[in-house]
Amino acid sequence: MPTRASALLAAATVAALLAAPATANAADGHHGPKPKGQRVGYFTQWGADSSAKRVQDSGQAGKLTVINYAFGNVSADGTCYETDDAGQGDAHNDYQRSFGAAESVDGVADTPGQKLKGHFNQLRKLKAKNPQLRTVISIGGWSWSKYFSDAAAGDAARKKFVSSCIDLYLKGDLPVLPGSPEGGAGAAAGVFDGIDIDWEYPGGGGDAGNVVRPEDGRNYTLLMREFRRQLDALSGRKGKHYLLTAAVAANETVADRLELPELSDSVDWLNLMTYDLHGPWEGKGPANHQANLYSDPTDPEPRQRSADKAVVHYQERGLPSEQIVLGAPLYGHGWTGVAPGERGGLYQSATATAPDLSYREVDALPGTVYVDRDHGASWKYDGTTFYSYDTAEVLTQKARYVRRNDLGGVMVWSLDGDDAQGSAIAALDRGLRRG
Repeated sequence: MPTRASALLAAATVAALLAAPATANAADGHHGPKPKGQRVGYFTQWGADSSAKRVQDSGQAGKLTVINYAFGNVSADGTCYETDDAGQGDAHNDYQRSFGAAESVDGVADTPGQKLKGHFNQLRKLKAKNPQLRTVISIGGWSWSKYFSDAAAGDAARKKFVSSCIDLYLKGDLPVLPGSPEGGAGAAAGVFDGIDIDWEYPGGGGDAGNVVRPEDGRNYTLLMREFRRQLDALSGRKGKHYLLTAAVAANETVADRLELPELSDSVDWLNLMTYDLHGPWEGKGPANHQANLYSDPTDPEPRQRSADKAVVHYQERGLPSEQIVLGAPLYGHGWTGVAPGERGGLYQSATATAPDLSYREVDALPGTVYVDRDHGASWKYDGTTFYSYDTAEVLTQKARYVRRNDLGGVMVWSLDGDDAQGSAIAALDRGLRRG
């Protein structure tokens, strides 16, 4: 996933940019309508536009099957935990923050004596209005994967870690932190319907300072097996099915560390992060696609990366198609000082990067929109600044790809990047529907 810092989008730069005109199926205990395919949306705890009410009012909620709440952290002693220490946790937004009537999903304000407030309580209300919707706690992410290797390193460590996550998030035993009355045993029971592991990444390649071991790939398999064992024990013989999913890299090197055939026995599906194929870490370009569906033979980058290439790679290494959920970005990566070239700045060098912007922000920029239907890619160019992002048309194309190839569904990072009308999620919904 993008870093927490990069996800705080730099909207202030928008007005300065110039331009031109545009050319898996698991029983869950719910009984509401089930849309075709999984539709997974990440909900960020920190985003200025992260609001369960916005998810409801935009129409996103009725078109989603799963919301992944990002993120829970892993402690140095290998447990799931809640804290309000800066950079370590966000208990305030998670379950302490009071929502007034105007910002609450059901129009009812929080009261001082509630044991559960914050986003957790709003997600509970969102599920009540959308019977098909499940919510999952995502653990880790780019910034909070430091101690996964330790938590997975041995049988006792795995049992301890998994048990702590289930106690905290599924049984809902939230800590009562100093100076705040919220929390307590069972305070968040029923909010979450499963766990999503965002270990970035087993074996290395993630954030600086992450603990890494050569045996991470094997331990990852064993960790997910332990999650499945304890989740099934929590369910009992006739209880609800708790989801177990994971976000995984579109990078083949990282993917090859995973024992996919064995992993598939434990998980419901894997969310492929088929975005960030190119981006601001390539400071002077060339300006390139960050999430193209198919490889372009004219791409000057030797690997000619694409979402389809990543999907095929996972399939060839033993992950069933129905357990593959294709990721799509609701944000754009940009470069500036880009010459026009022959294709609206595509594959041209840049003088610098432009700040990341959300789908709705890039969509609102002046400029010419280019859509490469052959390769499932789109971008916006104003004569000097180039943004790679997925238009509604490309999002629909990706969803149709998922349907044609019998994949498990689609996933987006993240819901707060969509516009007030939920246009991006609606575009994915169109692609997943037959007819």
